[in-house]
Amino acid sequence: MIRINLLPWREAARARAKRNLGVGAVAAVAITALIGLGVHTLIGERIAYQGSRNELLTGEIRQLDKQLQEIKDLENTKARMIARMTIIQQLQASRPAAVHLLDEIVTSLPDGVFLTGMQQGGSAVTLKGRAQSNARVSGLMRNIEGASWIGNPTLAVVENKERTGTGLNHFQVNLHQQTPKQADTGQSITPEKGGRSPN
Repeated sequence: MIRINLLPWREAARARAKRNLGVGAVAAVAITALIGLGVHTLIGERIAYQGSRNELLTGEIRQLDKQLQEIKDLENTKARMIARMTIIQQLQASRPAAVHLLDEIVTSLPDGVFLTGMQQGGSAVTLKGRAQSNARVSGLMRNIEGASWIGNPTLAVVENKERTGTGLNHFQVNLHQQTPKQADTGQSITPEKGGRSPN
């Protein structure tokens, strides 16, 4: 027996297709929303993680800056200490030089020569004094030439006893303080003693 379906099957098919389309659309929207939420959550976690790393790096940078400042302070302190040590060493080295200078000047004075003043500026030394004759002044300059710690004498001023009215010649000799000429060989130069120059 043949059955004939008189129901509107096309409309039912359309309704079923529309319903399936709606379910699919809702499912696609839901899946898209879930994916978007997951991506948003993942990006938020990455941003939070990077923010924590940035804070950690910032803290480390602060520590390094503090250490660098401490190193700079130590270097400045070291430079000041080295400068002080250098000054102390120079002072210690100049103490015996001053003693040698005075000793050489006294030793270089011949008989008949008297000092009235001495002035030093750096290595330059100026001697002022009285002498019984010009020959005595020449003897002083020869003794200075032969000394170890002083040298390069030049006669700046000399006044004859006839002009000074004191019975003595007035003179001024400029010389230079120096290191010993024979320091490497250990030899010393004996300055000319007084009494060799004629009156």
